[in-house]
Amino acid sequence: MALATFMTLLDVTIVNIAIPTMLTNLHAGLDQALWVVNGYSLTYAVLLITSGRLGDIWGPRNLFMAGVGLFTAASALSGLSQTPEQLIAARALQGVAAALLAPQTLPMMVGLFPPDRRGGVFAIYGMIAGLAVVAGPTLGGYLVTSFGWRWIFFVNVPVGLAILALSRPVIPDFRPGLPHRLDLAGVALVTAALVCLVFGLIEGQRYDWGTVTGPITIPEIIGLGVLLFAGFVWHQARRQGGEPLVPFAVFADRNFAVATIVICAMGFAILGLYLPLTIYYQSVLGLTAIAAGLTIAVQPVTMFFAAGMVNGPLAQKVPAKYLLMAGLLLLAAGSAFIALKAQPGSGRWDFVPGLVVSGLGMSCIWGPIFALGTRDLKPQVAGVASGVINTVQELGSVVASAAVGALLQNRLAAALHDRAVAAAAGLPPAFRPGFIDGFAQAARHGFDAGAGQNGLALGSAPPAILQAAHWVFANGFVDAMRPTLVLPIAVIVIAAAVTLAARSR
Repeated sequence: MALATFMTLLDVTIVNIAIPTMLTNLHAGLDQALWVVNGYSLTYAVLLITSGRLGDIWGPRNLFMAGVGLFTAASALSGLSQTPEQLIAARALQGVAAALLAPQTLPMMVGLFPPDRRGGVFAIYGMIAGLAVVAGPTLGGYLVTSFGWRWIFFVNVPVGLAILALSRPVIPDFRPGLPHRLDLAGVALVTAALVCLVFGLIEGQRYDWGTVTGPITIPEIIGLGVLLFAGFVWHQARRQGGEPLVPFAVFADRNFAVATIVICAMGFAILGLYLPLTIYYQSVLGLTAIAAGLTIAVQPVTMFFAAGMVNGPLAQKVPAKYLLMAGLLLLAAGSAFIALKAQPGSGRWDFVPGLVVSGLGMSCIWGPIFALGTRDLKPQVAGVASGVINTVQELGSVVASAAVGALLQNRLAAALHDRAVAAAAGLPPAFRPGFIDGFAQAARHGFDAGAGQNGLALGSAPPAILQAAHWVFANGFVDAMRPTLVLPIAVIVIAAAVTLAARSR
């Protein structure tokens, strides 16, 4: 189960580094490249709750094996794709497969392990996530350079086949013991609601939060999603005496409710922190994608080694909620150090203390949060509870992508204008208006995030102009990044305060 988790998480991080090569080989446009990533995210997010309930009905092992089989086939199709449209469709199918298997691990863990042993088990999944973050850029870079971009998908095929071969003889066939029926109306409502919400938030920035096509706008799509979700909640409230898709009883468990809020906050915080920092490492410091990945690797490597201590003797002595609170505050402190240390001329290893502290914090989060959230969870609702947890984490990431992206873009436009005006004073008068206007246009239409970008397509401009442009972009991005990072850090601190509501016993 851990190997399947690693395979799906690796596929999220490994694809990003291959996108430039895919664009060239498949003759794809930027919009199509974005949907290679977003197609996976969309189908994954909208099917998690339904998949969790299907696990309760048909057994989590069966759904797990179906997901692994489909993911393996979709990986092969992705590698064999000859057009951008084929690759987008195959990636969307991978998202469906990941949604089938992801919610099944939690109910199997609840069935296999008593509450006092779950912290260490869930810590394994935290370490697996950290390894996927490290391995994605480095393994992806190696495969793309040595064998071609198709092998980032083909590498999943033998792993998936091995997992399938081992699943039936190794994983017990847990069943809830009670017959369940699928609430088809609930499935339709929640799927439509999540499609509208996730699509609107993912695509909002690209359409400038305005018109998508004809009379249809991004706010209308998001508004429709909110209305459909309200209809879903009303429909579920009416069915609580029968077979709802989401039994409200899972939220009556205070620790599960707290865990849900904290996991949503972590989904927001992780993307909200990594999005600006990844651009900073490559665009401002000029690191390659692999070098940026290795720089960030200090955090998950620290988490990997610290998790053994946290979820061993320490977890037996300290209540999970206090470990969780300490972890969140350490993550916030380490992230704040990185934000304060970031300068246009910083060295890549200047951030090691902050990455180590935040890695220690992460080691105190993933094991304790799942141990706390599942301690009193009844096995017959574990599947849908897992679907809810995975969905809110994914929604947290999607909201962060929209909110942090919009805030960064807004702050960047103001910072670049101010820095461009300051730099233009040292340029010949003939260049000043065009220089300032160039940055205004770049801020309006977005930036590339490649190594050494300066935000402008300057071509063969004089060296003084190129030097001034890089100074403006580097300083302007740092000016914009710092207040942007305050948002995810604040969310982490609020999540730490929420843990006070958890029960210790």
